[in-house]
Amino acid sequence: MVSGHGGPLAMKKNRSSKKLRRSPKAILRLPDLDHAKAAVLNSLTCPEGQRGYRHAIDEFVNWYCSEPRLAFNKTVVLRYRIHLESRKLAPGTINLRLGAVRRLAYEASDCGLLSPDLAAGIRRVKVVKKLGVRHGNWLTAEQSQALWQAPDTDRLKGKRDRALLSVLLACGLRRHEAVDLNFERLQQREDHWAIVDLIGKSGHIRTIPMPGWVRQLLDEWSSAAGISSGRVSRRVHRTGKIWGEGLTEKAIWHVVKEFAAKTGLAKLAPHDLRRTCARLCHAAGGELEQIQFLLGHVSVQTTERYLGCKQRIRGAVNDHIGIEPND
Repeated sequence: MVSGHGGPLAMKKNRSSKKLRRSPKAILRLPDLDHAKAAVLNSLTCPEGQRGYRHAIDEFVNWYCSEPRLAFNKTVVLRYRIHLESRKLAPGTINLRLGAVRRLAYEASDCGLLSPDLAAGIRRVKVVKKLGVRHGNWLTAEQSQALWQAPDTDRLKGKRDRALLSVLLACGLRRHEAVDLNFERLQQREDHWAIVDLIGKSGHIRTIPMPGWVRQLLDEWSSAAGISSGRVSRRVHRTGKIWGEGLTEKAIWHVVKEFAAKTGLAKLAPHDLRRTCARLCHAAGGELEQIQFLLGHVSVQTTERYLGCKQRIRGAVNDHIGIEPND
């Protein structure tokens, strides 16, 4: 029989409520990490950000689970940073991985899986300092022209690859933007062809002027392929027929690699074509503000890095300083 508020039934209820209340953990198991990872990815709206964080978190989880019963705390994250540094990764890459781990700890704490004190300690892990500036890869105008003219236009695949490379070089598109480019975006503005209202990184919308010769190459490809709607770039079968609804970002990587090798350009990535577009526009007299609009950068400092304004290798300042041999 229960009498009053301090009876046996009330005491039993208090004990059961304490048992049901979950206390934060120090050691997270794989289901806990998966739950926190899902929370991180759901908080991101940009597909590129989701892809980068997913890869970084998966790498950390694989390392974390390979060690015997590690507590998820500041010391462990410091050990992970040492592990990343031992792999000779760039400081920017290491800081990106550490940022994903901090976000993972924050979401785990927010979900009640990790102690707030441990999460706060993880967020205090310092980033790796960047010493110096890594030099990017830019093509000259001659190299760029040789690259986009390398595909064989007698083949349907060659027409597609030539149009694709010209868009990357002349319009400065990112890989995912080139993949998602469709015919409905190709419109005329102020008597000039343009890619209108292109949705770029982090959902930013911009309009990109398209040179007439690039539009002509796209017309040659679309006319030969018999397409006028949907995505511009399509798969081409060995038999010379198009199939599917579009290309993948990895396919664009392979196209750039294939013709970079044929033209003798080593270690060329698709993003190098975007940098090249910025520098060629600047060399042709383009204003910094207009190049920023073209590339869709939020910060003008990012555009300056793409231009390589800090250091010039070709025609460097120390090429002719008066101490060269006479011959």
